[in-house]
Amino acid sequence: MTRTQKLNAALIALASAVLLLFAIPAGAQGQNCGPREMVVERLADRFGETRRGIGLATQNRVVEIFASEATGTWTVTVTLPSGRTCLLASGQAWEDRMDDLAHLSDADT
Repeated sequence: MTRTQKLNAALIALASAVLLLFAIPAGAQGQNCGPREMVVERLADRFGETRRGIGLATQNRVVEIFASEATGTWTVTVTLPSGRTCLLASGQAWEDRMDDLAHLSDADT
């Protein structure tokens, strides 16, 4: 597995954990959700964010991580099987890292 793949796997695992902790109640989907195309366009236009990682979570939900080196912002989204995309988390000070994440695995000791 390449370093990029390891980093993406770690980011997707983190996003999946966030998804499990903050399940999206049906009533709360209105404010932080919308058609995927619109959400992605707004992240690009307002923050310069592009997709940095993607993975499949429980219940066929797609988790994506968007970030911008220029603005330092990042956003985690989940796209539901219906096609609706919701914001899970966002923040500042994004850094693209290519650290060796081998120490996070269950490697033989």
